[in-house]
Amino acid sequence: MQALDFPGCGQLFAMIDAAVATGCERETTTRIRNGLAELIRTQAVQLPPCVLEPVADHYARRELYRCEESGYSVVAMTWGPGQGTPIHDHSGLWCVEGVWHGQLEITQYELREQDGERFRFEPVGTNIAGVGSAGSLIPPHEYHTIRNPSADAVAVSLHIYKRALTCCSMFHPEQGDWYARAARQLGLDEAA
Repeated sequence: MQALDFPGCGQLFAMIDAAVATGCERETTTRIRNGLAELIRTQAVQLPPCVLEPVADHYARRELYRCEESGYSVVAMTWGPGQGTPIHDHSGLWCVEGVWHGQLEITQYELREQDGERFRFEPVGTNIAGVGSAGSLIPPHEYHTIRNPSADAVAVSLHIYKRALTCCSMFHPEQGDWYARAARQLGLDEAA
């Protein structure tokens, strides 16, 4: 795909390219997490205006770039007031997420038990992440929820995935702390 042109995109993609070239997932995600937080705080990169436009019935996923050589994908997510996800995974892909605008409530979960397609999760921490904060997920520690806690403000986050994330597992409550897994195909909203 052709990269969407926006101020500082070359600096962003060069930072990610250098991190991915290390070949070590932990080092890659640490370098991207630190680099992303710095680029957000210094405002060295200005995301395209479309990322501030929420979609009424779901959080928006707009792919800004996919690297043909390394395969990584850069996706801006726009969270309308109160929008969020159920517990989900990233299909075994590492990911770095940074808050660009607003605030997000992120809760991490650890898988404690599995019985067929039923999973028992335990929440292990919730953070309110503000502008400039960034985190990483490396499987098997990839289960989490994300939610915009604001009743009236939009939030925007930037996600860098090892490869394009086209599907994942969503986990829906059954009883107690047990959840049922459902596969979900992920779409993209238009980025302009």
